[in-house]
Amino acid sequence: MKNKFGLLGRKLGHSWSPQIHAMLAGYSYALYEVEPEDLPRFLTGTDLAGMNVTIPYKKDVLPFCASLSDTARRMGSVNTLVRTEQGWHGDNTDYAGFRYIVERSGVDVCGKKTLVFGTGGASLAVKAALEDLGADPIVSVSRSGPDNYVNLSRHADARVLVNATPLGMFPEPGRAPVSVGDFPLCEGVFDVVYNPQRTAFLMDAERWGIPCAGGLGMLVAQARRSAEQFARQTIADDKVEYIMSTLSRQMSNIVLIGMPGCGKSAVGQALAKALDRPFVDADSEIEKAAGMSIPDIFATEGEAGFRARETAVLARLGMGSGAVLATGGGCVTREENYPLLHQNGVIFWLRRDLAKLPTAGRPLSQKNSAETLYAQRRDKYAAFADREVDNDGPLGATLSQIMEALG
Repeated sequence: MKNKFGLLGRKLGHSWSPQIHAMLAGYSYALYEVEPEDLPRFLTGTDLAGMNVTIPYKKDVLPFCASLSDTARRMGSVNTLVRTEQGWHGDNTDYAGFRYIVERSGVDVCGKKTLVFGTGGASLAVKAALEDLGADPIVSVSRSGPDNYVNLSRHADARVLVNATPLGMFPEPGRAPVSVGDFPLCEGVFDVVYNPQRTAFLMDAERWGIPCAGGLGMLVAQARRSAEQFARQTIADDKVEYIMSTLSRQMSNIVLIGMPGCGKSAVGQALAKALDRPFVDADSEIEKAAGMSIPDIFATEGEAGFRARETAVLARLGMGSGAVLATGGGCVTREENYPLLHQNGVIFWLRRDLAKLPTAGRPLSQKNSAETLYAQRRDKYAAFADREVDNDGPLGATLSQIMEALG
């Protein structure tokens, strides 16, 4: 019992918690899916020394707590249970997690009008942390409350925006509670969602040049506070930063863009092998979904038909994580493809001498010179890319550039 911990919830699916706790303190940590009718028996019969609690049980565990931290009592919600001689001690470490990402962001919320979207469990921790950081006033926005999405224009002077709802979370990315552009005085945007790493809400903030932070830091920082209670030791901020960086790299797709024939598939396959990641070729996935070759798609549906199919495939592939993804040369011609690739990806533009680009089997390359296509797409490649990589030399040199950029 001494070193046995876990996560309690109803439907957990994939969770990063076991890996996070292993890196934090190295104890045994497992996932426990429990149905509501079995919750009392589990809480009174388990031999766990401590556990984290997630949806839908953060309030349901309260009657089983012999004691509560001031934070848990204040919020009326528990996400951490630690066994004591008297019974379960309940705490809420979501507070510490959200406070960490706000302080880390450098956004000063003190005295700033702040809108918190959502009134569920996550919003309780968010509002408590904001109160202690001096945000004022704090306005809770919901679908049917006095401050709702219909009358939101009266709060256009808000300076900080926080999404405390599941909007934009996998498997339904691309949604956001509001448009950041509707708040011209906005100075900071926060989102408790961590999958995808960059929600539509955060990418909207990026477009406006507004500092923003997502839920990955909150996830790790709240786990740190739990782990300190489980392991009875202090865990430094630099370990939190290391874990955040590690998880971000593991979760991120490595996306390759560039002119047709610039070597995306060859580089992608070699990179995937070197990093032990799956390799996905977007053009192959399009052909699979269509049941015909790309030249045949162009012949029967034209470029517009192909681009529509391409966007649908990128929407699916972009929701994944941890893969190396080679895209088609013209994916940058549709702006809507950028958030699909950026939400969970680091985008590398592979550049190669135009004279070295092959044209066989490439419908647009056969109709247009490389110089013409490049002139049309150069600025688009630059707008999509996080990094530019020269692919004129040996394959190993290209891989080294990418791996160095990935850290």
